[in-house]
Amino acid sequence: MALTVWESALFLPFVLPLCLWVALSDLKHMKIRNKAVLALAAVFLVGGLLAVPLADYPWRVAQMLGVLVAGFIANALRLLGAGDAKFAAAMAPFVPAADARLFLMLLAVAMLAAFLTHRAFRAMPRFRALTADWAS
Repeated sequence: MALTVWESALFLPFVLPLCLWVALSDLKHMKIRNKAVLALAAVFLVGGLLAVPLADYPWRVAQMLGVLVAGFIANALRLLGAGDAKFAAAMAPFVPAADARLFLMLLAVAMLAAFLTHRAFRAMPRFRALTADWAS
C-alpha cells in the first residue's frame, strides 16, 4: 500500500466525523451538503501539505479534479447524484493512485454490504417506524 500510517493518522480525526455526518445526512435526507464536501476537500488541501510527500501533492489534487469531471459526467448520465459526485471528488485525494485498485475493491464490497444492510433494516417494521421520516 502506498498510503502510509502517518497519512492515515493525520487525516483520520478530521475525516471520520465528516464522513459520519455525510453518511447520516445521506441516509436521512438523501442529500450530501456542500459544506461537508468543502470541509473534506479543505482537510486534504491543508493537511495534505503536511502529510503527503510534496511530489505527490499536485497529483492528488489532479485526482480530485479528474474524479470531479468524471462525477459530473456520471451525474449528467443519471448514474449517480451530484452530491455523490462531489463527495467522491473530495475523497479522491486521500487515496494514492497506487492504492486505487484495492480501494475500488473495498468500495465495491462495502457498497454491497451497505445496500444489503439497508434493505434488511428497511424490512424490519420496528426499525422502519423509528426512521419513518427518513428519505432513504
